[in-house]
Amino acid sequence: MRRMDFSMGESAAGLRGELRSLIADLVPDDFRGAFTDDPGDLDVAQDFCRFLADRGLLCLAWPEEFGGRGATVWEQTVVREEMWAHHEPRGAQYMGVNWVGPTIMRHGTQEQQRRHLPPIARGEVIWCQGFSEPGSGSDLASLRTAARRDGDGWRISGQKIWTSYATMAQWCFLLARTSTGERKQQGLTVFLVPMSDPGIEVRPIRAMLGPHHLNEVFINDLRVTDAQVLGTVDQGWAVVQEVLSFERVGIARYARCELLLQKAPTVLGDRWDQLPAGLRERWARELVRCRRARLLAYRVVSMQAEGRVRPGDSALYRIAVTTLDQSSAEVLVEIASHLAGDDEAARRFDLDVRDHWSYSQAATVSSGSIEMQRILLARELLAAS
Repeated sequence: MRRMDFSMGESAAGLRGELRSLIADLVPDDFRGAFTDDPGDLDVAQDFCRFLADRGLLCLAWPEEFGGRGATVWEQTVVREEMWAHHEPRGAQYMGVNWVGPTIMRHGTQEQQRRHLPPIARGEVIWCQGFSEPGSGSDLASLRTAARRDGDGWRISGQKIWTSYATMAQWCFLLARTSTGERKQQGLTVFLVPMSDPGIEVRPIRAMLGPHHLNEVFINDLRVTDAQVLGTVDQGWAVVQEVLSFERVGIARYARCELLLQKAPTVLGDRWDQLPAGLRERWARELVRCRRARLLAYRVVSMQAEGRVRPGDSALYRIAVTTLDQSSAEVLVEIASHLAGDDEAARRFDLDVRDHWSYSQAATVSSGSIEMQRILLARELLAAS
């Protein structure tokens, strides 16, 4: 039987080793994400981003003309995996790197590219996504935030909700309705708007994910110009579909699941063999699911590299990886309940498992609910039959 090789070759292995060394040297052992109650955690992430940018590692696969190194999508995939496995020390920067920047490259004007891409590549700017609204979360195309013509620009009013990082972001990738058509997907437009504008008000939503993650955004008669329109007016839905395909595969959730599952036997030591046989069987099954999710991610990455982005493929990966997030968390919580002693490795593993469980609870809702992912996949399968 041939063994599946996930290594991606010597170059990727060297990059993986380099990233792990940088994380070990520059990220504190107790770091569990940039969005905690401790503002120092955000400072750690911002400093780490700038360090990666100085070494050309933040936007590794971007073209050199936009501040990248022109590396392969597989090398960028290594970066995604190592970052997510270690509590995403880039903080919110992954959003600009994974899809805001590439979308501006494909749809933005030269002026938009000159203005927005260099700060992202240098790790200096945070973006948020103005998509979901009250009553228009999973059914995004039904949104009611409206942009009306005002001379040579637009006036935007409405409300967004569940907007991650809105309290710290400098820019927002905002979707609004500019006209009505026969289908609700028609007449939507993407705007690039500064969060510092007085027409924008942000109200945090407290949740177990911690501060900064979830927010309400109120847009009150916000004045924008045509220069802030990304792509073509009324054609924003096509841009959003592309964005969601890249966003959903851009977070390598399986990497953290696999890292924690692999650590479990080492941390438990002699107690591992005393675990119930059924629990160890479930542990092994979760490792198999990790590899399945990884393969689905690689399939989508390969298709994107060839210019073929299909929502159904991204939806299939998203279904697999978000359910993995939750099922692996349940198994890990049970395993962690058998920890004994107060040694540092056990304490840290327990905290990591708790953190993983907390984040997993929102996995099947964020970036499009799992029900919507199943609908997307079903539609594509029916269309192909």
